[in-house]
Amino acid sequence: MSICISTYCSIRNNQIKLNGEALLTKGVEVPFNEFIKSAYDLNASPYLKFFKMDDLCKLAFITSEFLLKNRKLSEQYGAENVSLLFANTSSSLDTDINYYNTVKDFASPSLFVYTLPNIMLGEISIRNKFKGENAFFVFEHFQADFLCNYATQLIQEQKAKTVVIGWVELLNENYEAFLCLAEETPDGTELTNENLNKYYNG
Repeated sequence: MSICISTYCSIRNNQIKLNGEALLTKGVEVPFNEFIKSAYDLNASPYLKFFKMDDLCKLAFITSEFLLKNRKLSEQYGAENVSLLFANTSSSLDTDINYYNTVKDFASPSLFVYTLPNIMLGEISIRNKFKGENAFFVFEHFQADFLCNYATQLIQEQKAKTVVIGWVELLNENYEAFLCLAEETPDGTELTNENLNKYYNG
C-alpha cells in the first residue's frame, strides 16, 4: 500500500471544508471569534478547555476536530504511532502581541502558556491521546515538498503509522488552516507534493 492522503480539512474565509465539501460558511463580516464559536457548536463534541485556548489553538483544534471526527487513531494505530507535523508563517505572534499588551498592567499567565506555537500540538494530542513524534516549523509560505517528504520519512522509517500534516496561520483577523491525514491505505490520494498543494489550494 502507498502512503495516501485519506482525508483533509480547511478553514479559511469563514468557511470550513471537509474533503472539499463546505460544512459551514459565514459572511466575511463575521469576526473570527464568532465564526470559530459557530464551528465549535457545529462539531457538537463538547470540550470546555477550548474556551481557554488562544485563537491560534482554537483554529488548529477545531480543524482537527472535523478532520478526525469518527476516527480513533490512538486505538487503531497505537497512541505512540500517531505523529503531528505542523507549520505556519507567524509562529505565535498574534498571542505574543496580546500577551505583551497585558504586561503593561498585569502579565496574564493564561496567555503566556500560548506564546509558543507548538502548544497547539499539545492540545490536539491531549484531546486525542496521541503520544507520537511532534514537530512544528516556521516557513515563509506553505512548503508542500518539505511536509510531504518529512511525513513520508516518518512512516517509511516506522517512526509513525499515520501523520497529521498541518498548516495553521493566524495573525489578527487573517487566518487559514489546512490539515490532512497521511497513512498507508488503499483508500485515498497518493501523498505527493502536487496532491498536497492541490488540496491545500483547493
